[in-house]
Amino acid sequence: MENMSLVLVITIVLFFGYMGDSEGGDLRKNFYKSACPLAEEIVKNIIWKHVASNPALPAKFLRMHFHDCFVRGCDGSVLLDSTAKHRAEKEAVPNQSLSGFDVIDKIKEKLEETCPGIVSSRFSR
Repeated sequence: MENMSLVLVITIVLFFGYMGDSEGGDLRKNFYKSACPLAEEIVKNIIWKHVASNPALPAKFLRMHFHDCFVRGCDGSVLLDSTAKHRAEKEAVPNQSLSGFDVIDKIKEKLEETCPGIVSSRFSR
């Protein structure tokens, strides 16, 4: 089971890397190297911590990524919360069964704490 999780994580990393090359514009590995040098390490550490206790998490992230790309392109819009003027994509019926947002929120909180206003400046609950 552990090997299966590792294979899934590697597959997701490769998939996101490929999507980043083709859809990410200027987004790339080490994107925040000068502005927030610990950003990638923070993301990796939180993800690995949660995957260790929830081996289904990589599949949940992959599904979340698929749902994000399906509607308006791979722009991360499925991660946004609703506002008074706009109903969020994550609240659409097909997306209501997605999970893993709690881990994403922990990542966003830690990034904002470490590098205020750089990576996740418009984080809202």
